[in-house]
Amino acid sequence: MAGAKPTTITDVATHAGVSLATVSRVMNGNATVDPALAERVRASAAELGYSANPLARSLVLGKTQTISVVVPDLSNPTFQGMLRGLSRAAVADGYHVLVADSDEHEDQERLFALESRRRSDGLVLCAPRMSDAALAEVLAEVAPVVLVNRAGDAPSVAADYRTPLRRVIDHLYGLGHRRIAYLAGAKRSASNAQRLAALDDARATLDGCEIVEIPAGVDFAAGAGSLDAVIDSGATAVLAFNDLSAMGLLSAATERGLSVPGDLSIAGFDDIPFARYTSPALTTAAVPTGELGALAWRALHALLRGESAEATHTVVPEVILRGTTGAPARRSLGRPPRGLGDSRATVEKTFPESVSRLGGVRHEGEP
Repeated sequence: MAGAKPTTITDVATHAGVSLATVSRVMNGNATVDPALAERVRASAAELGYSANPLARSLVLGKTQTISVVVPDLSNPTFQGMLRGLSRAAVADGYHVLVADSDEHEDQERLFALESRRRSDGLVLCAPRMSDAALAEVLAEVAPVVLVNRAGDAPSVAADYRTPLRRVIDHLYGLGHRRIAYLAGAKRSASNAQRLAALDDARATLDGCEIVEIPAGVDFAAGAGSLDAVIDSGATAVLAFNDLSAMGLLSAATERGLSVPGDLSIAGFDDIPFARYTSPALTTAAVPTGELGALAWRALHALLRGESAEATHTVVPEVILRGTTGAPARRSLGRPPRGLGDSRATVEKTFPESVSRLGGVRHEGEP
C-alpha cells in the first residue's frame, strides 16, 4: 500500500487560514509576523506533522546551514580530534560540516578552499600550508572564514607550540642531554616556525646545548626512516615534529635492539590517543585539539550571525612526561656528546635553574 502523501506548506496554509507567504515567513523565523498569527501557523504545522524542507528553506534564506573545513591530512589523529570538536559544536547549533583533505598539497588546498566555500555558509582552514601571499588571496574571497594554527587576515585559534617545546628541551637538558636531534616535519606549517624559534632560544640560553635538525616528515614511516640519521648525529635525545613520527622512531629503535630511554630518549608532540600506550609511554605535549575545534566553530558561528569574533585565541599545551625520556647512557650511539650528567638527581643539583623553569609540566609515571 502506498504511503500517505506528505504534508505540504499549502496544507498548513489552508489549515491555519493564512497565505503561503505567511507560513514561509513563520517557518523561516521572520520576526515581522504577528505573534498570534505565527503561533496559529506553528500549531497547524504541529497538528499536521509538517516540517520545512531543509533544501527549500536554504533557498529561501540564501543559506545552506553547512560549513566547510579544509585539513592538510585527514589520516592524522591531530586533525581528527580538531574535526571532532568542531563538528560536535556545529551540529549542536544546527549546522552540517563538509570536510576536504588537501593531502599536504598547496594547490589542492587553495582549490578546495574556494570550491567548498561556494557550497557552504562559511569556511575553516586548518593549519593551511599555502604561502602567506596565496593565503591572503584566498582569505579575500572566502569570508566568513576562521583559521586554525595559522595567522592571517581572519580570526584564528591556535596552539602555542613554542612554549611547550622549550619546556621539553629544558626537561631533556635537565636530565643531562647536551646533543639533541630535532626531526623536522612540515616546513610550510606555521607551527614549525614556532618550533624552530624554541630550538634557537634553547641554543642561545642553555650552555653547551647542541640541537641538530634532521629532515624527516609528519608520519610514522618518516620517523622510522630517520633512525640511521639520528644515530649518525650522535644525539642522545630526539624531539620529533609530532607523535606519529616519534612513534615511528620508537618502533625502529626497538626493532634495532636499542633501549628507550636507556640508549635514546624520544619526545613527541600532540598527545594523540595512542601516545600513552606505546612501550614505554611517549613523552609529549598535549594539544587540546577538541577544544581548538570547538573554539574555531564558536568564532565562525559568531561571524555567521553578523557578530565580531575574537581576533586570536591561543591555548598552551601541557607537557606530559612519560617513560620515553630519561638520563642519557654513559655510552653514545654515535659521536660522543659533551658534558653528560649521570642521573637526574645529579643534573638537578648542577643545573637547578633549568629544572625550576619547567612550568606546565605533568609527570605520568617515571620519566
